[in-house]
Amino acid sequence: MITFYKKRDFGTFITDSFAFFKSNGKNYFKNFILINEMVLILLVLVMYFGFRELLGQFFNGNLEGQSYFFERYFEDNLGLTIITGIIIMLIYSFLMMLNFLYPVFYVRRIANGQKQVSVEDIISDLKSNSRKLIQLYFGLILLVIPAAFVLFAISYAMVLILIGIPVLIFVVPTLFNAITFLVYDFVYTDRGFFESLSYAIRSQFSYSNGREKTPYWKYWGSTIILFVLYYVITSVFTAIPMIILMMRLATTTSDNGFEQNPFGGGFGAVIMIIYGISIIMSSLLMNILYVNAGLLYFDSRRDLHQKLEMEEIDTIGLNA
Repeated sequence: MITFYKKRDFGTFITDSFAFFKSNGKNYFKNFILINEMVLILLVLVMYFGFRELLGQFFNGNLEGQSYFFERYFEDNLGLTIITGIIIMLIYSFLMMLNFLYPVFYVRRIANGQKQVSVEDIISDLKSNSRKLIQLYFGLILLVIPAAFVLFAISYAMVLILIGIPVLIFVVPTLFNAITFLVYDFVYTDRGFFESLSYAIRSQFSYSNGREKTPYWKYWGSTIILFVLYYVITSVFTAIPMIILMMRLATTTSDNGFEQNPFGGGFGAVIMIIYGISIIMSSLLMNILYVNAGLLYFDSRRDLHQKLEMEEIDTIGLNA
């Protein structure tokens, strides 16, 4: 049984993250898939039916050096493309919110002593916190994510002058930790959105008691290692459909002088299924990062440590 509300060092964050899934992985991922499967299926279907012809025109035009066919198709179907893009963005943002919130509510129940968590428990938490979640959604979409994107874009642009790569290595994990801290703190406490945002940023660099050294390096270190692991594994799943697609494009032949749509027939469905699996694997692996961020958040909450210690002392006194 993992003790959540305690001080951890760099290595313990990683080992406890995997220990959490060793103890709760079956129940955790079963609920995760049940909650997210319909949204994932809907996302893949919209991508397939919305962009199948558009992608086919794009690849055919580029292979034949006739990109104006793609431009003409895009202009003729501009409205449908925009509507499809908006639907995908809405579904994807909803999926991202579910992915953010599921580990937050699940970990809170396990941290409070619950042995098994059901889908009904998570749905109940989502419903009971619906008002706060709406505030969180708009706060993230309208403020935090745009600000994070600007900071990321500036850091990425600095790659051109050779100092951007080390900057990105520090900026990306720090942004990720700050945003996940915001979600955990806003859900776990009675603080307002901006209070939680302030805490999420400050706690990356110092403990609230001000007496201990900065936790930044152990927070950053554990996150960057898990990011590398995530990137390596997901790259394999992303590369497989891309290699298959390139082979398909290389062998696509013409019928009656017209280039075949490489996404025609059952091939487009196969590619979308593979990409759907890739999306699912990415979502599953991201949960390791979300849970690790939860352990980082619990490490920062020294007030919860003190409360737990006092409860343990009281329990010992009663047993004596």
